[in-house]
This record gives sequence, C-alpha cells and structure tokens, in this order.
Amino acid sequence: MITCLLVCVSLLANAQGLKKVYDENVNPLEQIDQALATARSEGKYVICQVGGNWCPWCLRFADFITNDSTISKLVADNFVYIHVNYNPAEDDAVKVQRGKAMMQRLNNPRRFGFPVFVVLNGEGNVLHIQDSSFLEEGKSYNQQNVIRFFKNWTPKAVEEIKY
Repeated sequence: MITCLLVCVSLLANAQGLKKVYDENVNPLEQIDQALATARSEGKYVICQVGGNWCPWCLRFADFITNDSTISKLVADNFVYIHVNYNPAEDDAVKVQRGKAMMQRLNNPRRFGFPVFVVLNGEGNVLHIQDSSFLEEGKSYNQQNVIRFFKNWTPKAVEEIKY
C-alpha cells in the first residue's frame, strides 16, 4: 500500500513538470562527507535537503530556490547545498542501512516530515533542523520566510552569536 501511494505521489510530481534533484544511487554518507570537505575549504556550512524524488514538496522547494535569484545567491554565497536522498519505502537492504545511518548522523530529522533541512557546520555538527512546513505558503513557499531561515544560519550569523 505504501509503495502504491509513493508511486502515485511520484506520478503527481512528474505531472507537475518538476525536475528530479535527488540522486537515488549515491551513498548519502559519502555525499555528506564530500560536501563537508568543500564547505571547510570555502568557509561555508552545509545544508542537507533531505527527501526524495517521490516527494512533491521536496521538488517544489528545489525549484523555488533555483528560480529565485535572491535566494540562489544567498545559498551559493554561504552554503554547500545538497539533496540527500531518503526513501522510507526503500526495499534494497544496503540502501535501507545507509538511510538509517544517515538519519542517525543527522539527528533523525525525518520526524519533521519532508523535505527537512539540516544545517551542518564544517566539522559536521548538526546546528539546526528546519521543519519545512514553517516555510510553506499555499502550494509553494514564502520567500521572506525562506530568506530568513537561510540568513539566520549563515556562518557569519552563527559565528556572531559566539562573541
């Protein structure tokens, strides 16, 4: 039944013409490690958008931030932004194990639904988990709320708090 539901949701997302942004074949732990290495070298943080191509809201968010030049610049200047694939209906044992390990590493963000955003500092510490429902508006996202989220978690904003 869950598989059938995910297929229907996936078809709905495809019908909306949204680009798939999650690589379902990449090891999410390795993906995070690579993003962290880049973030350290560039003085940025990592934002993991956890979800999947099966999730219309995940694809909508990716489309939303890509098409908004203010948000795109804010993200590019401050973060290494990755789409971390997670499929709750996965039946491949290796991918299930990787998914569990990834969720544990990111402090179990799935409790907030999908997409969920995890902000990591250069050392890989979870600084913040953002429930995407607070960013939504109608069938899209609220630009000001999204900008506020990103601005509040830039390295500069977080480092200023430390005095």
